[in-house]
Amino acid sequence: MTDSLADGPHTVSITAEGMRAAITVNGADISRALAGYTIEHRAGQPALLVLYPRPPADGVVFAGYAQVAVATEAPPAEAIAQYLAGVDPARLQQAALAREDLDGSPTELTTATLRQLIDWAGGSR
Repeated sequence: MTDSLADGPHTVSITAEGMRAAITVNGADISRALAGYTIEHRAGQPALLVLYPRPPADGVVFAGYAQVAVATEAPPAEAIAQYLAGVDPARLQQAALAREDLDGSPTELTTATLRQLIDWAGGSR
């Protein structure tokens, strides 16, 4: 029987120690298969544990019932924040001002900056 983790609440235990965490779902240790996880808990609902496959996870201590979902990629907000933190503001401004698609509109610099970030995020540097 292949029971999906997203079918309903499962018994979850997370013990964080430094940069590593021991995570068990229904008694099975899945720690080595994860890059990370997030826990969201709202009053009156079971906690939601989202798993991000592969390598070790940083974490929180949690023991109880949680709904579990498996993600296919890194948490978007975290990945975006890391990407933006690595952008050199002077280089970004220079690249935005040098774009050929500046249109003279009141928001042209903001538009050009966003387009430049999108281009760089897509791999064009």
